[in-house]
Amino acid sequence: MYVHLIDDVVKGSIADRLGIIPGDSLVSVNGEDIEDIFDYQYHCQNDKVSLVIRHANNTEATFDINKDEDDDIGLMFDGGLMDEYRHCSNKCIFCFIDQMPPGMRDNLYFKDDDARLSFLQGNYITLTNMSDHNVDRIIKYRLSPINISIQTMNPTLRCEMLHNRFAGEALQKLDRFYEAGIVMNGQIVLCKGVNDGDELEYSLEQMYKYLPLLESVSVVPVGLSKYREGLYPLEPFNADDAVQVIDTIEKWQKKAYDEYGIHFIHASDEWYIMAGLELPEEERYDGYLQIENGVGMVRSMLAEFDDGLSTAINEYGGIREDGSVARLGLFNRMKQAFASDRVKEETITIVTGRLVSRYIEEMANKVMRAFPCRHINVLPIRNDFFGEMITVSGLLTARDIIAQCKEHELGDAIILPCNVLQSDSELFLDDLTVTDIKRALGVEVRISGSDGYGMVNCMLGL
Repeated sequence: MYVHLIDDVVKGSIADRLGIIPGDSLVSVNGEDIEDIFDYQYHCQNDKVSLVIRHANNTEATFDINKDEDDDIGLMFDGGLMDEYRHCSNKCIFCFIDQMPPGMRDNLYFKDDDARLSFLQGNYITLTNMSDHNVDRIIKYRLSPINISIQTMNPTLRCEMLHNRFAGEALQKLDRFYEAGIVMNGQIVLCKGVNDGDELEYSLEQMYKYLPLLESVSVVPVGLSKYREGLYPLEPFNADDAVQVIDTIEKWQKKAYDEYGIHFIHASDEWYIMAGLELPEEERYDGYLQIENGVGMVRSMLAEFDDGLSTAINEYGGIREDGSVARLGLFNRMKQAFASDRVKEETITIVTGRLVSRYIEEMANKVMRAFPCRHINVLPIRNDFFGEMITVSGLLTARDIIAQCKEHELGDAIILPCNVLQSDSELFLDDLTVTDIKRALGVEVRISGSDGYGMVNCMLGL
């Protein structure tokens, strides 16, 4: 029997009105043992729910609840899963956590491979940590989509890449999900000379059999830090390699689109930037199913930026691309007269990773043409902490930002993308804070949203 400690109760919820309090424990729902959050959510979807609650004094009470099926009962459990996160049992040759220096905070070294996080947070799992019992529950509860780190469809190679002798046979779970109608998304971390070339062709051919339920697969280049001593000797990809990868992917995209109306396989933005090629059109991303893996992130940001800037030009009387000045209507004139957020003259510096700096510069130039009172510098930061091959902004540290910003005139403020910070905090990877940067540089620090609209607002000082 599973008994789960209730960490919190939502104020005003059904549970709160029944007098259930933090410190009580959930014993069962509808007479069923509750293993974890999947069981709990499944059984609580009914319009009639019977809870057995054990109070702190060890007495038990039964609560019979009539509710709408979608109503949340309001119980909160520590960690959200109702038990501990499941640790990854693999030793993947491409794992970035193994490439991190010692001395960082403990939670940065945790490797999860928990199927529940695939559904709750969109994490990708290897399937090596998933029992047949959990496969049965996913099928029973019709949980979709499930995100899977496939890496290769060659069972022998997958065992070698994951350093797990069961990694090859774990691929058979794809068949069970497909037969049960479970929607899947996949990911391939491509390693030069390992799972690229003919191996990539083979993997795409085998994965193609799962369409359309395998609705998307991203191919991302392996990230290589400078902390690789004693690890598998991986090499970085170059521009020629990137062109070959894109050619392979786009060939399979055409086949999938002609037959199923989806593009199926997607190259992350980094491949196109590395190859010096234009990014695909927005329509080729199938609704940005893989945006969290860097697939279409830049294209989406550019489209949102152009839309946001067009709106700002009309609202604040900016200069259009054709040189004409947007005339303000009565409402916007009144808004300008009283608002404190009108566009003012200011010099700012946008701090970014090297990967997308060219696109940030293009956006900054558009803003300065539309609003000449804005003076915007773009400063790409070299990643000295992890090594120069790491070019994404999400892995920048405060120390690198401070050291390189000190070499430049920053103006009135600097803008940092929100992905440099730990979620819901002001903490960087190296445990410094936004306040530390303000003190070190002596300028205002503003945090921009990761989308194009957030970039427009920050560039205009709104």
